[in-house]
Amino acid sequence: MGGRQGFGHVLPLTAAPPFAEPWEGKAFALALLSIRAAGVLAPAFRYALERVPPGDYLASYYHRWLIASQIMLADSGVLSAEQVAARAARMTGADQAEPEAPELHKPQMPSGGPGNLRTVDTPPAFAVGDRVRTADLHARGHTRLPGYVRRRTGTVTAIRPAAIFPDSAALFEGENPQHCYAVEFDSRELWGAGAEPFRLSIDLYEPYLERVT
Repeated sequence: MGGRQGFGHVLPLTAAPPFAEPWEGKAFALALLSIRAAGVLAPAFRYALERVPPGDYLASYYHRWLIASQIMLADSGVLSAEQVAARAARMTGADQAEPEAPELHKPQMPSGGPGNLRTVDTPPAFAVGDRVRTADLHARGHTRLPGYVRRRTGTVTAIRPAAIFPDSAALFEGENPQHCYAVEFDSRELWGAGAEPFRLSIDLYEPYLERVT
């Protein structure tokens, strides 16, 4: 998951229902509503998922979605952890006062229509066929640059539509739209000479790349 090791093989799709239990469908709907209520786009939700405590993260797929929704709403000042705890206590019959509401500070990002797609005034820095090297990036928050492709060399195979920059949007630092490229890597460039030979294509944003001369 997310380029991390130790989670085993990806399970193949089956004809089973998408939600094993009714609560999972509700968790899915609540997550989508929370994204809208928090005034954010997908990068902020991904960043919230990355900050789910390990025990909750590994509990189940949709459990982590619920916890991530709470984190994201807290980031935007829509709902505090204290409010959630108080509500849970009252549901068990405890006489729990309602905590003071947090200060609302959610971003106002456009939603619907083109979604994450944006226009960029400057032309793309790279063209199809260019050799590029990925940055040695140590992000303080969210990034879409997987660890296993950092400091690796590949070839631009396509120019994708420009989009909001997840590294900025996830931290409420603005959309900062950037050009995006499909970059193809040889598996042995990523994992060494003993790797199974194949080509891997990853969509990467322009700030992640530098030209190989």
